[in-house]
Order: sequence, then C-alpha cells, then structure tokens
Amino acid sequence: MNSKDRFSEQQKAKVREIEEILKTFLPKEEGYQKIIMEAMEYSLLAGGKRLRPMLMQETYLLFSGGVKRKEDADALHSFMAAQEMIHTYSLVHDDLPAMDNDDYRRGRKTTHVVYGEDMGILAGDALLNYAFETAALAFEDRTADAAKVGRALGILSRKAGIYGMIGGQVIDVKETGHEVSGDMLDTIYKLKTSALIESSMMIGAVLGGAEDADVKAVERIAGNVGHAFQIQDDILDVTGQEEALGKPVHSDEKNKKTTYVTLCGISEAKRIVEEKSREAISGLKDLPGVNEYLEQLLLYLINRER
Repeated sequence: MNSKDRFSEQQKAKVREIEEILKTFLPKEEGYQKIIMEAMEYSLLAGGKRLRPMLMQETYLLFSGGVKRKEDADALHSFMAAQEMIHTYSLVHDDLPAMDNDDYRRGRKTTHVVYGEDMGILAGDALLNYAFETAALAFEDRTADAAKVGRALGILSRKAGIYGMIGGQVIDVKETGHEVSGDMLDTIYKLKTSALIESSMMIGAVLGGAEDADVKAVERIAGNVGHAFQIQDDILDVTGQEEALGKPVHSDEKNKKTTYVTLCGISEAKRIVEEKSREAISGLKDLPGVNEYLEQLLLYLINRER
C-alpha cells in the first residue's frame, strides 16, 4: 500500500471514530420540541471530512506524545463535538435564502429545504447553543485539568464570535456585490475560515499540554492553513465538479463575491496556496513532537480537489 492509500485508509478510520463521538453527544429526540433535535441530527450527521475535530485530536496527539491520555479523553471529545457543532451551524445558516441560498450541501438537501426556513434558522441556533453546553461538560469531568478546559473554552468562544467566524461572515455578507480590496478579503478569510481551524488546533494544543509559545505557533500555522484552504475553495468553485464537491459550483460568481480568483487569477491564487502551504508545514516541523499524519492532513486539506 502506497503512502497516499495508507493516508486515505487512516483518514476514513478517523472519520468513523469522530462520527461515533458526535453521536454520543447528540440530544435525544423527545418532547414537543423534538423536531429541532431531528434537524440538529440531520445537519450534524450529514457527512463531511470532519476536518476540525480531526485537526484538534491530531494536534492534541502531537503534544501528548502520541497517546490519548485517559484523564484528557472526555474533555477532548467534548470539545471535538462542540467544534463540529459550531462549524455545522455556520453551514446551516450559510445555506439560508438570506445568505447563499443553496439547496444542496454535501450532496443532499440543505437543512432549510428539508425542515423549512424557520427550522433551519432555529437548528443553527440550537447547534450553536448546544455546542457550548457540550464543551461545558468537560468541567464535569473531575479528572480533567480545569485550567486547560477554561482556556480551551475561551478560545472556542472567541474564535467563533465577533472577533472570529461571525465577524468574518458579517464583512462577507455586507460586502457581497461590492468590490473588495485584497486587505479586506484577507480579513474575511482570516476570520470566517481560519478562525475555526485556529480554534481546533489551538484547543488540541492546550489540552495536550503545549507551552504558551507553542500554542501561539500553532495559531500561526493554522492561520496559514485556513488562508490556503479558503483560496483553494475559491479555485474549486471555478474548476471543480458539483458531483465531486457535493455543493453547487460557481456560487461565488452567482453571488457576485470577490475571491482570490477574481482578484488575481487562478495561477496567482495557486501560487499563494503553495506559499501558505510551505509556511504551514515549515512551522509544524519546528514544533516539539512528531505527528506524520497531521502533516499529511494539512497538505491534503490545503491541496484537496474536492
């Protein structure tokens, strides 16, 4: 088995593990409001690469010596699930008619198409709120380090909020249809896309016992990864196939959005992806510890074709 096939098999196994973790944290579908639990499950278990919880776990392993310590496991799983809930809620709201107005996500109908626009809004709200309920469960684990959990919760909150993903989304929505400068576009990407990747890797580092300087280094690495990831998304929106991507292509053009492709062309956009990739991998190799799978994962998600 070559290295590419081995990575693919490892990735599939890790996705299956994460899927099982997510299922354990979903609320029971009961009560008069059970439709919202159904919509939450439909959204969260819609598939996907589970990159953010995977990045969190692999960064944790980088700093924990490659083992998942028993005293950290419950807290780590809580934050992995919480991070994916936040990412999923952002997609549910992104697909709404008032935002990108997309009917398909990951190859199947979007939440608002299946449950109605009202429940689509509420499902996103529910996932966001439940994410913090889930992360807070880590405080109930008496074996977990409360200081690490508190710091991780602070990172999760800030990177998901007005100084992170929501802030980036605000600028993106406000400027859709207008010409956007390179500096503003970088800000949108830094907040809207990089923030949750930074959150994932930083929380993994914190729970794994990383020193402050290393957590900062991880934030820079993740920032480069997120930037390259989003530019690659711009490229795929033009060059990709809808069947492979599982979502509509040319949506940026439809919504009159400035992207790196419209700003500087595909060739230059690809060059910047390569530059950011090199910076990220170089930074990763400077960290203490080794996680070959994490390096492969970063390269995969930056240079993905789907």
